[in-house]
Parts: sequence; C-alpha cells; structure tokens
Amino acid sequence: MPTFGPIKRTELIRYLKQLGFDGPFSGSKHQYMLKEGISVRLPNPHSSDIGKNLLGEILRQAGIDKNEWEEL
Repeated sequence: MPTFGPIKRTELIRYLKQLGFDGPFSGSKHQYMLKEGISVRLPNPHSSDIGKNLLGEILRQAGIDKNEWEEL
C-alpha cells in the first residue's frame, strides 16, 4: 500500500495503471495517462522522487482521494 508521500515516478505510473489508467502517452511537454476522459499529466523523469504536494495535485487531477490511494 503506497503511503501519501514522496514516490518514484515509475511507482506512480504502476499504481495509476492499477486504478485503470492507460499510458503513459507522449504529450508536447509532459507525458500523460488517460481514463474515461480524465487526463493526468505526469512529471518529467528526474533523479528525485515526486513530492507530497505534487502527488496531491496529480491525485486531484485523477479524481482519486487520499484514502483510495492508500488502500491500493
């Protein structure tokens, strides 16, 4: 179960796929994932983890609440 905190980009993609998102697909500046008309932009790969604030914003875009995320 992922905690609501810093996470690696590859783990974020894996968990989003478990929630039914497809992708990642190439965009103009960022990759994105899709699910039933919902588009979620992914941060570009960097050496550091995705922080708690950015993870919260990504989950808001995806329509996923904190409890649903931690139950994966």
